[in-house]
Amino acid sequence: MRPFVITLAGAVGGAMLAVAIILTMAKSGLLPINDRQMQSYLMQHPELALAMVGRSQALDEQKQKSSQAAAMKKIGQDALFNPAVAFVTGPANAKTSLVEFYDYDCPYCRASLPAVKKFYEAHKNDTRFSFIEFPIKDLHGESAVLAAKASLAARRQGAHYMDFHFALLGQEGSVTEEMVYAEAAHAGMDVNKLKADMADPAIEKSLTSSIALAHRLGVDGTPTFVLNGKFRPGAVDDETLASEMKS
Repeated sequence: MRPFVITLAGAVGGAMLAVAIILTMAKSGLLPINDRQMQSYLMQHPELALAMVGRSQALDEQKQKSSQAAAMKKIGQDALFNPAVAFVTGPANAKTSLVEFYDYDCPYCRASLPAVKKFYEAHKNDTRFSFIEFPIKDLHGESAVLAAKASLAARRQGAHYMDFHFALLGQEGSVTEEMVYAEAAHAGMDVNKLKADMADPAIEKSLTSSIALAHRLGVDGTPTFVLNGKFRPGAVDDETLASEMKS
């Protein structure tokens, strides 16, 4: 099976190179071929178009990783563990660290919850954790912002925060005020204090700061993890966390 995959990859790679050469020569006027002819050729060979798209996506991802690494070097990892923008827990001198930019209404954040929760429970005494709000209002609406503000306010009752955080991520559908207060009470929080803290202008300021940090680092989706200083966008499972936290 492996030789076939290598052969196929080589064939597709070679074909893509040929298409690229033909396109370059055509644009230079060295070949009598136009865009319509090239489009027709690619329609007859859809595997080449798919391979070209895949290659383009891979290049874009590599470019983003390089950009994020440069931003991280400029800003410094300490910014990810700033209590003004993150809920930070675990030993300050831990050799391993897990940072998550998340949105409570994000289905991929919710899909990652079992793995993150399991990893947290197993490593909360030997890993530095940072949880950073990044609600994407344009995608998930006001409920994502509501949940983020509730989460920021809940940090003022830190002993109950992780239970509250995991509970909100475990919801189905958009987060509502009723959900927020019910889960806060269930986690042992003073709900009246939570409500008052949510109205504090400092909460809005903290949220603005966390979103600004995400943008400065080139984070454009949730969840985005930073595992031992390396960016890892997208949902994770137990195997992913176990392998990438060792590397």
